[in-house]
Amino acid sequence: MYHANIDPTPVIPLEPHMMEPKKKKWFLPLILSLLVSTFLILLSLSLSIPSQRHHSAPVPKEEEEPRFVESKLRPSPTSTSAVPRIAYLISGSMGDGESLKRTLKALYHPWNLYAVHLDLEASAQERFYLAAFVRDEPLFAKIGNVRVVVKANLVTYRGPTMVTNTLHAAAILFSSAPHWDWFINLSASDYPLVTQDDLLHTLSFIPRHLNFIEHTSDIGWKEYHRAKPVIIDPGLYSVNKSDVFWVSEKRNVPTAYKLFTGSAWMMLSRPFTEYCIWGWDNLPRIVLMYYANFLSSPEGYFQTVICNAEEFRNTTVNHDLHFISWDNPPKQHPHFLTVNTYQRMVDSNAPFARKFGRNEPVLDKIDTELLGRNADGYVPGGWFSQANSSITNQYSFIRNITDLRPGTGAERLGRLINGLLSAEKFQANQCS
Repeated sequence: MYHANIDPTPVIPLEPHMMEPKKKKWFLPLILSLLVSTFLILLSLSLSIPSQRHHSAPVPKEEEEPRFVESKLRPSPTSTSAVPRIAYLISGSMGDGESLKRTLKALYHPWNLYAVHLDLEASAQERFYLAAFVRDEPLFAKIGNVRVVVKANLVTYRGPTMVTNTLHAAAILFSSAPHWDWFINLSASDYPLVTQDDLLHTLSFIPRHLNFIEHTSDIGWKEYHRAKPVIIDPGLYSVNKSDVFWVSEKRNVPTAYKLFTGSAWMMLSRPFTEYCIWGWDNLPRIVLMYYANFLSSPEGYFQTVICNAEEFRNTTVNHDLHFISWDNPPKQHPHFLTVNTYQRMVDSNAPFARKFGRNEPVLDKIDTELLGRNADGYVPGGWFSQANSSITNQYSFIRNITDLRPGTGAERLGRLINGLLSAEKFQANQCS
């Protein structure tokens, strides 16, 4: 038989009032420890969160913001100099080397910038001679403001390659100097009718955001003969120059933007030129692709871009600053200028004229009577006097290059520009 072991000590139950003091001994410290722990945790969090935010996600400084963002890109400001600075493109083709040199010297001023270009139709020897001329000319070497486009482009003058060559030269001039105010495109068959002192003096009194660009939205017969046909410029893919050719298909006139047309020669402000190169909205590129198949695109690309860009359409002056004697109709091929048209050139008050034949005698008359230029020399001005022409190292005596000595050419040009800007229909003619 199994017998359980029983503790003989009796179990005496405790009364409730006898248990309370023991309960209080552990309960109160527990509550206090929980309160202290909670307080310490909250205090730690309040101190650590700002510290972590400061170190892990710093607020970017203003100069560290992304540069290539559409909303951030803006045109660079124009220069603050009292005398504006002009950036020139002077371009030519086969056989234009000597004419280009003469035009460059007639336009030269040490305050300006110059890009010269002979396209790939010119022989390698002719392009080499132009580069050697710029390199070895003492004045150009001293001042350093003439650039040769060494990687020459093939330019078909009725195709888009003339537009791309112009944009290429403008980009080179942007990289050459941080500040200039206007870009002027000329050819070797252009010639000035005023001195650079005349031109710079006159431009110093007008707003530098203005664009002198002949334009109209009344494209007339050009809609059927230029806008609707599709052409291919061999200069886009070939190293041999040939004329454009037509595709059998035609296209409709654009509806996303309005077409404008005008002169291929212009004086563009730095902000607008920069807009065409940077294109902080897509308009310049879209229009450029459209004009890649447009006959005589140099007479429409810049006009269409500027008149469809809201920030630039009210900056236009409807003039190309040229005297040109056109055939009539249909104003396609300018007449060559001769002594017989000399007085009409002067009376036009324009600063430039075209088209001149090579070694045209009227150029000597312009040199003598309008520019004061000796044969194969430079146009004198505030920076340079022909009185020093007998000095061997005459260019070591160049004075302050921003000192101007305007003459009668400034008076003529002033009449032209004042007339354009004060005309009653000036604003009405902007992109109309």
